[in-house]
Amino acid sequence: MDNIDFVVTWVDGNDKEWLKSKAQYQPENKNINSEIRYRDFGTFKYWFRSVEKYAPWVNKIYLVTEGHVPDWLDINSDKLVIVKHSDYMPKSYLPTFSSNPIELNLHRIPELSEHFVVFNDDLFLMNNVSEDDFFHNGLPREVGIYSPVVPYKEFSNTVFNNVRIINEHFNKNSDLKKNWKKFISAKYGKEQLRTLATLPWGKITGYRNLHLTRSHLKSTFKKVWDEEYDILNQTSKNRFRTLSDVNQWLFSYWQIETGQFYPQSVRLGKYYTLTDTDKIIEFIKESKQKELCINDDYNITNYENKMNRITESLQEKFPQKSHFEK
Repeated sequence: MDNIDFVVTWVDGNDKEWLKSKAQYQPENKNINSEIRYRDFGTFKYWFRSVEKYAPWVNKIYLVTEGHVPDWLDINSDKLVIVKHSDYMPKSYLPTFSSNPIELNLHRIPELSEHFVVFNDDLFLMNNVSEDDFFHNGLPREVGIYSPVVPYKEFSNTVFNNVRIINEHFNKNSDLKKNWKKFISAKYGKEQLRTLATLPWGKITGYRNLHLTRSHLKSTFKKVWDEEYDILNQTSKNRFRTLSDVNQWLFSYWQIETGQFYPQSVRLGKYYTLTDTDKIIEFIKESKQKELCINDDYNITNYENKMNRITESLQEKFPQKSHFEK
């Protein structure tokens, strides 16, 4: 197995220069670009502690940032590579205040391995993980489950845009027949019933998304850019999120339809929003699964109290400094 790199994106929402630049481009409609997308929990150091404890085998960690870095971070760590947006993104895409262009262009990072895993700074490892949790026989782990896209919030548009493009390139029935052993798997448990429920529809209705890590092949990024340059280029030019965007999930869907994947367990981890504070703390203490995503949310009440409780729980879980800290 080749080297596996981790890529994690981070933004310092309190950086004065960054805020000044953001204000120059900020669109009038802020709904889809709420301030919560830039709010820093102050828990990023626990991400590094979790990786050092549970994935010591990782080759390199690429920290992708506008240019700022946490003041506690030891930038001289041998496994750490600091990557500025300007280091790998075309000038025409900068500055950007959307995660979509940042993630769609990750394949351009110099020396990034063919096999890499994408994290957000709110996604922590909670238990030992192996290379096989992310890649098997050189192919990424994916959840090959069809499930309808349910219109809910603005983000639903992005998912819908991804699926529309996939339907332009692939035939659901033939892909199912060709790789049925990857669509029917014990790793999916009862959730594979979702796929069975979509069989009456000839087109792909959507996919089951875990909101956890994403394992990618750099070659898939290059292939999709060759096939769908216009939409990827346009999304990359959008300095803020728009309803016409696609995101990195498009590459995952492409890997599924081409059969370039192996089934991923639907019990890899859990996704919670800050409103589920008690469940988050319980999950951290029990640590039965391997990943935990703690997502910010709109209209959070008692934000500081909730974050203090979660931070205390993370400190109990990861009391020792990592070698990534000064």
